[in-house]
Parts: sequence; structure tokens; C-alpha cells
Amino acid sequence: MAGNSFGEVFRVTTFGESHGEGVGVVIDGCPSRISLCPEDFVKEMARRRPGRHPLDTPRREEDQVEILSGVFEGLTTGAPISLFIRNRDVASKPYEILRRLFRPGHADYTYFKKYGHFDFRGGGRSSARETATRVAAGVVAGKILESIGVKVMAYTLELGGIRAREINLELIEESPFYCPDPVASERMEEAMSRARKEGDSLGGIVEVRVTGCPAGLGEPVFDKLDADLAKAVMSVGAVKGVEIGAGFEAAALKGSENNDPITPDGFKTNLAGGILGGISNGAEIILRAAVKPVSSIGLQQDTVDRKGQPAKLKLTGRFDISAVPRIVPVLEAMVRIALADHYLRSRAVTYPPEVVA
Repeated sequence: MAGNSFGEVFRVTTFGESHGEGVGVVIDGCPSRISLCPEDFVKEMARRRPGRHPLDTPRREEDQVEILSGVFEGLTTGAPISLFIRNRDVASKPYEILRRLFRPGHADYTYFKKYGHFDFRGGGRSSARETATRVAAGVVAGKILESIGVKVMAYTLELGGIRAREINLELIEESPFYCPDPVASERMEEAMSRARKEGDSLGGIVEVRVTGCPAGLGEPVFDKLDADLAKAVMSVGAVKGVEIGAGFEAAALKGSENNDPITPDGFKTNLAGGILGGISNGAEIILRAAVKPVSSIGLQQDTVDRKGQPAKLKLTGRFDISAVPRIVPVLEAMVRIALADHYLRSRAVTYPPEVVA
């Protein structure tokens, strides 16, 4: 009941803190005979790791994934898979002030109220460092989805109020912000530079697209696919809102405008975002996540100490200007994990299996 696990059949449990020995994840329910080796994690871990751009946090972690269990002779065995990522570039001294003060906008205050004692260094358990484990688990989930032709891709739709107008998926990896619009990407860089000089941070919107998802994934009522996707994405610390398909725009539409007409060839439109009644309909799944500005900033802020007395806080240390670029592979991973879980769940209730697979 501690809230460190996600999924029913394909279940991931993460552990570790930002400035501890390392962070890791245990994956239970992964089928056997799936090829898996440390090299499989390199690309995705590099996409999340800071260093793509000078505006990233100066913290440099190798993010090498160690496979501790669940793999034998290069294949998964069906046993729990344990993955570990060591922390090698830790600088805890700037965080010592958090021994008595809380960062506005951060989880320091709520962790203290809940536990009374917690690792505040670098954010501890609530740090974005924890998301490295999710990306690693997402690699394993991605291998399951590859077998049925499902692909997940995310990109920065908006950063600092600057929105991509051109969506060219081939240009995503060329942008340091994973933005599909080169003009918007340049403007985002300017906005990030200004925020850095001001000692401030920026938020944005990430869009996730899923292609090749078969119809029929999702459970009725409480475990709807869109509900679990929303939970998966909202479980990432910086995410404050999720919408699927038309999302909040649907509230202003009429039924005749919002309904996607069905033809023998499929749906003519996709305002539903690929999910109806909590079950995938075979169309592209489209999801957007609102990402708040990073809480750790260089400006002086009002706060309180652990005794509730007023105080001023001005942080020094190694922080990102925005969580948006580096959160892109994290959200891809969480969507893969949710989809892999629902795919494996569907195999238990659908007959014949070929209907879904």
C-alpha cells in the first residue's frame, strides 16, 4: 500500500533516492524468452540523461543499467527482473539548507508532513532521478509491445508558452527539446536562456502518440485504459494535468461534432484519442500532459521552516530550467508500461487470443 508499484500483470516497483547508492526497479510479470541485455537500455537512458543541451542540469550520471536478476543467457526467465542504476555524481552540500526549510512547489513539505523523516538530498525519493528507473522499465515493456507492432512516440508540444505549429515527427530527435517544429525549437531555446538568466524555470506540454495499438485493450469501469494511462502519466512528479484526444476542448463541442463517425475502413476522425468506453478502438492513441515549471529555482522565495516559522529561501545547486525535454522519454516509458500491462491482461480474458494479438 506504499504506492511504489504500478501495474497488475506487468508490475513495476521502483526504489532508491536521488543521492543514495542508486535507484532501481523490480519488474514482475514479464514473459519469458524475451531477449534482454544491458546494451538494450543505452539509447533510452541517454535520451533521459542530462547533457543534450548546455541548459540541462550540470549533474552527469552514466545511467548504466545493471541487470541483477530475471535474465539468463540473454533471455528473460519469467522471474522478477531487477535493474539497478548507480548514482555516481552526487553533490549533497547545497541541499543541506533543506534540512530545516521547505522548497515552495516541491514535495519537501508534504513528505515531512507524511513521514516526519525523509532524505531531502536532491529531493530524495521525490527527485526526478527516480524517473531513470521508469525509463529502464519502459525498455522492457517496449519489447513486449514490439511483438505486436505497437509504437510509442512523444515530443514537446509546448515549452514556456511557445507551441509547435509544425508536427514533423522525423525532426524530433534533432531538437535538444524533442520538438517537432524547428522554428519553435529555436524560440524555446531563447526562452530557456532567458529563464536561466532570471533564475527561474519553465513548464510546458508533452504530447504522446501510440500507433499500432489493437482494439480491445482496457478493462471496464475502474481499470479503463485511459484511466490507467492518466494514472501512469500523472504519477510522474512534474505532471499536473492529462488529456486524451480532444480532451478539455470536447467540453465545448456538440455530440454531433465530438462523435467520430465509423466507416468500414475505420474512424473518419479521432477526437476520442483512440479510446472509447475505456477500451482501445484501434485508432491512434493521443495523449497530452501538462508539465509544471521546475520547483527548484534561483530566486528568493517565501517559505517556512520545520517548526512553521516564516523564512526566506534562495537555492544554489544543480537544477534543470525545465523538466519538459527530459520528461519526454519518461512519459513514453510510462505509456509503454501501462500498455504492456493491459496487453498481457487482455490475453487472459480474450478467446481466441488472435482477436487481440
